[in-house]
Amino acid sequence: MPLDAIFFWLFALITLGGAVMTVLSRNAVHSAVWLISSLLGTAGLFLLQKAEFLFAVQIILYIGGIMLLFLFVIMLVNLNQQAKERQFSGQWWIALVVCAVVAVQFGFFVKKGMPELPARAEEIAHTEGNIERLADVLFTQYLVPFEAVSLLLLAAIVGSVLMAKVKRS
Repeated sequence: MPLDAIFFWLFALITLGGAVMTVLSRNAVHSAVWLISSLLGTAGLFLLQKAEFLFAVQIILYIGGIMLLFLFVIMLVNLNQQAKERQFSGQWWIALVVCAVVAVQFGFFVKKGMPELPARAEEIAHTEGNIERLADVLFTQYLVPFEAVSLLLLAAIVGSVLMAKVKRS
């Protein structure tokens, strides 16, 4: 078995195992840690596909930023009171319908197969990459909304800290 295949199955098992344990864990902090392991497996899969940019974004943005923010909020919330409340709403039939729709979509895409890929890698190598186009659009046309979202996230973090301080005192 080639080394790439071994790493693929290793990262796939880490991703799926972390996802399953995220759902099955009763402790919210443990669920967040399992989600981090699942995101690490996904980052490894990106690296195997030679998508280094997505690998770095997965590590820095999702694991380093968003998951730490999730853990911070989980630690601020009173988990004892949350554990006493009813966890499930009894709408399992909606979940079954959604699962059936996803299964039909998955079956359709598996049956349809892979789209046609370019015959040569040189055709792709001489074109401008998606990252350059994304950066140009993001930092020229959408610079103000990009900065506004960053200010909104900062305000949300400051607000959650203030609310936690008021709640504790």
